[in-house]
Amino acid sequence: MELTNVIAVEGVSKVYRRFSRRRQFATLKSALLSGSLISDLRPHETFSALQDVSLTVEKGRTVGVIGSNGSGKSTLLKLVAGITKPTLGTVRVDGRISALIELGAGFHPEISGRENVFINGIMLGLSKREVTRKFDEIVEFAELEDFIDAPVKTYSSGMYMRLGFAVAIHVDPDVLLIDEVLAVGDQSFTHKCLDKFAEFRRRGKTVLLVTHSLDLVERLCDEAVWLDDGRIRATGDPTRVIDAYLVDVEKAEERQIASADVKTREQARTAGPPTDDHPPDMFQATEGRWGSREVEIVEVSMVGDDDQPSHVFPCGARMSIRLRVRAAKPVGDFVFGISLFNAEGVCCYGTNTALEKLTSERMDGEGEIVFTIDSLDLVAGTYKLDVAVHKRDGYPYDYHRLLHTFRVKSRTNDIGIFRPRHRWKFPDNIRFTGHLD
Repeated sequence: MELTNVIAVEGVSKVYRRFSRRRQFATLKSALLSGSLISDLRPHETFSALQDVSLTVEKGRTVGVIGSNGSGKSTLLKLVAGITKPTLGTVRVDGRISALIELGAGFHPEISGRENVFINGIMLGLSKREVTRKFDEIVEFAELEDFIDAPVKTYSSGMYMRLGFAVAIHVDPDVLLIDEVLAVGDQSFTHKCLDKFAEFRRRGKTVLLVTHSLDLVERLCDEAVWLDDGRIRATGDPTRVIDAYLVDVEKAEERQIASADVKTREQARTAGPPTDDHPPDMFQATEGRWGSREVEIVEVSMVGDDDQPSHVFPCGARMSIRLRVRAAKPVGDFVFGISLFNAEGVCCYGTNTALEKLTSERMDGEGEIVFTIDSLDLVAGTYKLDVAVHKRDGYPYDYHRLLHTFRVKSRTNDIGIFRPRHRWKFPDNIRFTGHLD
């Protein structure tokens, strides 16, 4: 059977007005008499949520829309749903639409869940008789049998979401639009929703899903669309599009962390003259820098396999910490140390040259020390690096406390800090789908 485009978005731009005190209309009449609300505004008085977006979705396909906050994902869904109109371009949708875009949108808080089910069902195109026929099924799916006659304003956010989702899917739409609603439900209800998605796909329904859950897109969607700053950056195979998106996210994180680190180190550098005063317990110390600087850590960098400085590393990758150090005059008593801390300040690992039975003899001038971790087996998260050079008795030459940040990335949501190398083994009568990393 030949597939047809159920959703067609062609050359769509959506421009919003920036609100400010300088330019406001007292009444709708004054706004209309003044001319166009958008075209007469200066560029700095508007912002483009979408810019020249073209997209088609074929019948029976499930398409996931990904992108950072503010990229235009929700605006695209509202345009497809007909909630708002494009400034430029056209949007065409064939078939009955059911949209679950904003939590509790369309629900009246003062009336009961029962009355809201009927109102929403009729708004979505069902007759009163059809809503009556489906009512018990909707309430059972939403797990609200005991609360259906209570005012909706007494519902929790999860109850709102469950009822809205139940109505939306039982309308039996040709096109289902969903915007990041599964994050509100508990584990049991989420599984019910995923089962319903699978049923929709089997029945040849079309689904457009906006979500930050990349695993969900990879698992459920036939195609992915990556929106960035109101423009489409990539479309196609979910794995390929998600990989490209994650590379871009890592680059943005790299810039952000590098910029924050430079600022932190500059603040530490200008906080005061070098001193040999230091906290009695290094593990309780806040970020900062101290020491006599008789031996100085001039520069710290973290590099990966490509030999380039980085602040973002995949779990299990090699990371080398490079210290450029300088002694103002020859010294014979020195120890170099490195410690890794997680974002909560828990020490993940620490060592120094004395602990590893290396006895210092002589240092003169400048050189580079490289400390290599062959496999960075930490769970995903943000980590801080301590580096130090001091005497064997602890007298500090130069101590950098929590001044260097790096992030570990992983598609696996492990718990804890350390991710040991491991494997699973199952007998033939215990089976799973998917693959083990």
